[in-house]
This record gives sequence, structure tokens and C-alpha cells, in this order.
Amino acid sequence: MVSSEQRRKQLAREKYLRQQRRRAEARRKARIRTAAVASGLALVLVVGGVYAAFAGLAGDEGKDDGASAKPSAAPTSKAPDPCGRPAKGEPNGKQWKKEPKMSIDESASYTMTLETTCGDIGIEMDAAKTPRTVNSFAFLAGEGFLDHTKCHRLVTEGIHVLQCGDPTGTGTGGPGYTIPDENLDDPRIKGGTYPAGTVAMANRYNAQTGENRDSGSSQFFLVYEDSPLPADYTPFGTVTQGMDVLKKIAEAGATPDPQTGNTAPNATVVIDKATVRKG
Repeated sequence: MVSSEQRRKQLAREKYLRQQRRRAEARRKARIRTAAVASGLALVLVVGGVYAAFAGLAGDEGKDDGASAKPSAAPTSKAPDPCGRPAKGEPNGKQWKKEPKMSIDESASYTMTLETTCGDIGIEMDAAKTPRTVNSFAFLAGEGFLDHTKCHRLVTEGIHVLQCGDPTGTGTGGPGYTIPDENLDDPRIKGGTYPAGTVAMANRYNAQTGENRDSGSSQFFLVYEDSPLPADYTPFGTVTQGMDVLKKIAEAGATPDPQTGNTAPNATVVIDKATVRKG
């Protein structure tokens, strides 16, 4: 027969085990949220959304060592999709172990054209100030890595950006390598604002801990309205064509995913073809 003391200990142990299970489940869910955000474009909004910090992507899929806050984007009603159907094809998802060798001319001008389902977006890239970033995009475009990829994140509050460049469309993908930060002292962003038209790299940098510098990969964001951001994200280009396309995408709104924290655009934004040209 079980004594009252034995019964008390048994109940206490069962209670302890239940608590441990609940805590483990809470930690698991927290890791999922953190990985989803840190591997995409994480937003840490404080004091009314005045300050926002990205801790995005890079080529290390599934890592969760970035910021851990959910994006602050209000739910929006589904607007009519302003974009067309994607071209036939799927992302090739190629992977490389190392950053590609330098092959661009740093003294030359380069442009990247994104042929999207919503219209063409032209980007003038700064090879002199961001040679390794431009070289990486020239390589990836030449490999067809960006073709048929979704722009997976749209932020419409606090900051105003569209994020693209992930072949998985989840915010966790990349080409398998990372590139260093460049041009962080650009005078255009020193005032704590990335001007409308800026094209910059997402990364996994955590401003709170100082970890994960030089973690850019293939994901990038296009700023469609002036956005308050710290100078932590390589500004490598300027939109020269297609600001109306970005505005159209933004007006269609975004829908937050309660499980991942991602805010996917309501518009079907797919890069059918990405091309980088010299001169």
C-alpha cells in the first residue's frame, strides 16, 4: 500500500514533469519563431516603432542566432492581386560552399534587372563601394539562382520594405555561402534612414549582442518609402525603374503568419528572371 508521503512525492514529481514538458514546448515554439524571423528579416521595433533592426537570412538555413522579435505588421484585408502569373519554372536552389571569385570590374557600372510578375524593377549597383556584393549578384544571376523565386516578405509599418532573394520563399534559404558587409559608412544612410529606392542586403546581424556580422547572402530588400534603420545593412544599389511596381505591391498589403511571424505580400511577387549587366 502506498503511504501518504509516497503519494505526495509521486504527485509532486508528476507536477514537476508536467511543468518541464510545458517549458520544453514553450522553448521549442520560441525557437521556431526565432528561426523564422532571424532567417528572414527580423524587426525589433521599440518606442512606438521609431527604431527597427533587421537580423535577416543569410546562407545558413535554419539557424536561429538573430533577433527574436516578431515583425510588427498589422493584418490587412486581402486586396485584389495586382500581379500576373509567374513564368513556368521553379527555383534551382543551387548551393555553393564558398563565395564566388571576384570577376567584376570594380571601376565599371553594373545594373540588375528583376523581371517580376508585377513589372520590371531596374537597379543600379555600386561596384566601387560594394564590389563583393555586386560580384555575388552577378554570379547568382548568371547561375539563374534568383529566377522563379518569390519575394517572401513585405513590411508596411515602421519600415517599408520588400524582401526577396530566397529560393525557398520562407526567409530561411540562401546559396550556401555568406559575404561581408560593405559600405556601412555610406552618407545616405548615416542619419538613421534608408531612403526610398535603396536596395540593401538582409543579414543575421544581432545589434544587441554584436554577433553575426558579415552574414549577408542572397536575400535583399528594396525600400519603397524612407525607413528608419541603423547602418547595419549593406546598401549596394538604387532603384532606377519600378518604384511604381513596389508601390503597387505595397498597396496590396501583407498577411502576417501567426506561426512564423512572416508577413508575406498579398500580391504574387515572383522574380521570373534576374539579369546583371555591365555598363
